[in-house]
Amino acid sequence: MVMAGHSHVFGGEEQLPLAIADHPDPVVLELTRLQNQLKEKDRKLGAAQAEIKALRATEALKDKVIEELGGEVQKMDEKHRVAENLLQQKNLEMKKLADEKKDAVAAQFAAEATLRRVYANQKDDEDVSMESIIAPLKAEIKMYKNEIAVLHQDKKALERLTKSKESALIEAERILRSALERALIVEEVQNQNLELRRQIEICQASLALAEENKILEKTNRQKVLEIEKLSQTIQELEEAILVGGAAANSIRDCRQQISQLREEKRTLERELARVKVLANRVATVVANEWKDENDKVMPVKQWLEDRRLLQAEMQRLKDKLSVSERTAKAEAQL
Repeated sequence: MVMAGHSHVFGGEEQLPLAIADHPDPVVLELTRLQNQLKEKDRKLGAAQAEIKALRATEALKDKVIEELGGEVQKMDEKHRVAENLLQQKNLEMKKLADEKKDAVAAQFAAEATLRRVYANQKDDEDVSMESIIAPLKAEIKMYKNEIAVLHQDKKALERLTKSKESALIEAERILRSALERALIVEEVQNQNLELRRQIEICQASLALAEENKILEKTNRQKVLEIEKLSQTIQELEEAILVGGAAANSIRDCRQQISQLREEKRTLERELARVKVLANRVATVVANEWKDENDKVMPVKQWLEDRRLLQAEMQRLKDKLSVSERTAKAEAQL
């Protein structure tokens, strides 16, 4: 699942080094190097996870074998204790039989000594019947011989039982050695499990490092984008500064033109005022001239012509003034 998540993450980022492979920016080169390291860590992490999975399966199988061996060892220990108890009982029986055999042999020796004494005293005791003395002794000897034969049979049986118990003990020792070897294997497996746990912790640390590298990669990618945006903004600002310089020059020229137009406006206003004053003076002079000559009336045609000329001149000056004002407003807006 972790590998799938990493493959999904790198699926959308593998195109980034291709797009910026020729970029001379050291940040981009460092980002590419970190991406390569992250891919290598991801590959190692996948291999370690596969190995951990296989080792966990082996560990589960070994745990099962250890449980089976533990049960078998427990059964063998129980059988061994039972065999030891039985062997101890048989040893006690053999000791008891040996004591009985010694007693029987001692009784046989005593009977033989008694018989010898009887034979020695036979001449002195002719009145006593030999058969009455020998018969019980023979019966007792026969009984002891039977007991001795039974003891020999019991001894042979005990020897056979002892041999079988010894073979059972040898088998138990062999099984015990096998169990000890398996216990050593179990201990080795436990050590391997500890080593695996340590490797798992290392892999988890590597995974955390990979996550941290991924976060750093994302941060670096964002920084690269921000740097590119800032570079573009700086370029736009430089262009804007250049355009602003040209605009400043244009504004300065426009201001100069506006100043010139305002000066021309003031000149035209002064000229218009002068023309008005001149027209008033001419009208006054003409009126006075016609008034002095017997109050004659001024010819209308001439007066209208003069008025038309003056109005045309005034209109021309007004048009020129309005054009100057519009130009000044346009330049001011610009």
